[in-house]
Amino acid sequence: MRQDQLSQKTDWLSVLLFGVLVMAGWLNIYAAEYDPEVNQSIFDFSTSAGKQLIWIATSVVIAFTIFFFDYKFFDSFAYVIYGVVMALLLFILIGGKEVAGSRSWVGIGGFGLQPSEFAKFATAFALARYLNHPTRKLTDLNTLMVAFAIILLPMAMTILQGDTGTALVFAALVLPMFREGMPPLLLIIGVSILAVFLLTLLVSQTVLLAGIAVLTLLALGLNARNPKRLVYIVASAIVVTFAVRSVDFILTDVLKPHQQKRVLSLVNPNIDPLGAGWNVTQSKIAIGSGGFAGKGYLEGTQTKFDFVPEQTTDFIFCTIGEEQGWLGSMLLLGLFTTLLLRLAHLAERQKSTFSRIYGYSVIGIIFFHFTVNIAMTIGLFPVIGIPLPFFSYGGSSLWAFTILLFSFLKLDAHRMQVLQRW
Repeated sequence: MRQDQLSQKTDWLSVLLFGVLVMAGWLNIYAAEYDPEVNQSIFDFSTSAGKQLIWIATSVVIAFTIFFFDYKFFDSFAYVIYGVVMALLLFILIGGKEVAGSRSWVGIGGFGLQPSEFAKFATAFALARYLNHPTRKLTDLNTLMVAFAIILLPMAMTILQGDTGTALVFAALVLPMFREGMPPLLLIIGVSILAVFLLTLLVSQTVLLAGIAVLTLLALGLNARNPKRLVYIVASAIVVTFAVRSVDFILTDVLKPHQQKRVLSLVNPNIDPLGAGWNVTQSKIAIGSGGFAGKGYLEGTQTKFDFVPEQTTDFIFCTIGEEQGWLGSMLLLGLFTTLLLRLAHLAERQKSTFSRIYGYSVIGIIFFHFTVNIAMTIGLFPVIGIPLPFFSYGGSSLWAFTILLFSFLKLDAHRMQVLQRW
């Protein structure tokens, strides 16, 4: 396809939304660090805003470079990309740089890169490549096990690095599996286990187990004539019971002390108001103080006086809430929602199974980051330290999201062509 034809087939709405989100993020990174007494320029490369401008410029180069790749490259080299990134994750476990208790960084000159960010699109490529085979169906146990293994490998390695938050993002890849025919029961069980985990923090285990027993007996009575359903009901009850009984073990033996406090502070923000609960409390104050229209750009008092830690990265949303208010927050939510709906439209029109699965992987990853990041800032989800896509400060995340998005846009531009491997 010639470059003029490629330009015509490129989804420019997605490109525009990418540009708006990136530039809005840059302006808010500057606002989050703005000090009226110093009055540093937004182009000062010693500040986060100045450094982010460098990452933005390099991301634009990456986006243009992707469009010069042959569209068959992604499918043909999916396993190679996955293998290289997995090897890099293994290297990080041995010789990685530790930042904020997580050994997940590699130093390059004066900058640091986080390979686990790149593992997201690498895993999406590998999953799409594996499922892009006419004989592989997600109703088949072997196919299901291999697909989950592709996802669980980077997840496990990221957890070993001490970055549980990033590891949880890989769970978003269940979305394309569900779209491609994974039994809904598995998704229901997964959501139920998460709900039970949170309920166990609020209600005593004795009460929960009694409730599970009553519901199980009721379900068995209503489905007494369907042996297959009886097996599913009993299996589900066993899994949920195991989840309830394992909560104490997870909290005390799996999660680190600061992670335990973050989970517990979700239920009771006053449990550690000056520690784990501080970030969320100050974030909610900042967002709430913005009111309907906000205090105005560079006028956020919570922001100016550094009440909210990590405000250029994990808590960038509270800058919007304080300075732009409800209107600015709704506008940001609208931009992300429009992007996700547009990507869903693009994914559904793909002729290639590989492109469709990869497209839904992109949607799942962006959706997970977007919802969890904002939920963290308003106290609806434990603080797990993941950035707001295209918006938060950070070169690794911006590069990774750029590759994730523009690889799909490149595939979409060739959607009418038969995808054959080299």
